[in-house]
Amino acid sequence: MSVEKIINEWKKNSFKPVYWLEGEEEYYIDKVMDYAEHHILNESESSFNLTIFYGKDSNWAEVINACRRYPMFAEKQVVLLKEAQHMRDVEKLELYIETPLISTVFVVSYKEKKVDGRTRFAKLLKEKGELFSTKKMYDNKLPEWTKELITSKGMTISPKALMLIVDHIGNDLSRIDNEIEKIRINLGKGKNISESVVEENIGVSKDFNVFELQGAIANKDLSKAIRIIQYFEGNPKAGPIQLILPSLYGFFSKVFMIYGLNSKDEKSVAALLGINPFFVKDYIKATNLFTYPQVETILLLLHDYNLRSVGVRDVGTKDASLLKEMVIKMIA
Repeated sequence: MSVEKIINEWKKNSFKPVYWLEGEEEYYIDKVMDYAEHHILNESESSFNLTIFYGKDSNWAEVINACRRYPMFAEKQVVLLKEAQHMRDVEKLELYIETPLISTVFVVSYKEKKVDGRTRFAKLLKEKGELFSTKKMYDNKLPEWTKELITSKGMTISPKALMLIVDHIGNDLSRIDNEIEKIRINLGKGKNISESVVEENIGVSKDFNVFELQGAIANKDLSKAIRIIQYFEGNPKAGPIQLILPSLYGFFSKVFMIYGLNSKDEKSVAALLGINPFFVKDYIKATNLFTYPQVETILLLLHDYNLRSVGVRDVGTKDASLLKEMVIKMIA
């Protein structure tokens, strides 16, 4: 069951007695927990019927006792257990989950971990309630997810602005959501998010960013690439090397794959490699400017400089110096 389906059922006053939210993606867990805390009960009902525990500061017995209470002046009570991964003997909640009260909505946040699906505990969760597991979103899914989020907020976005946001923020769904909401408040619904809007609201330069550096290297424009790296040197948060190297590797690994395709037709390349059709020309152009052996060398360089950036075979060289040295070798 998805987050949307859980919340939609709650809006229809359809509840299961137990919701166990687990896994690596905090964004979805937090979204369900936030709704449970602020929207299942109205303000007057919450005064008597909302109880919140934190795993680190609570024990399983007091949580069970709270779940077994009956609601006051309401049909339901809500019991939230946040950060249950820090609770000792959390599996003893099984004593309640085995026979839960239908008048209690018990929602558990169990981040960064998952219960063993082979255990009786996991089977009980599936039988008596809802076991909702999350996993980190793959980077290649981020642009599509972000675009859908923007659409759901009543806005549109240019392809380049979309990549600016994704490349700058990375795989942090909560931050992406917060930044898009900030833009929505400033722009209003029905507006288009351009690169300038991203620059003004999120703080990433539309001219000096990882995406522009990638384009400069792909076009063998050494002077532009060096200017961008110098900007990063003066503004370290704008382009950390830990963000730049994976982005460049992702680009050139796809360029490398194009050599193995039977066709360089833009639509075919975009579909086979999962590239945004708006940018596919950049990848194909790179295959015309770089030979197969050169791209292979670039991938090896990226691996080598990634190791050097974390201190392997290199001690003390500044990130900007590493990038300049690497880019010169790539383009040369």
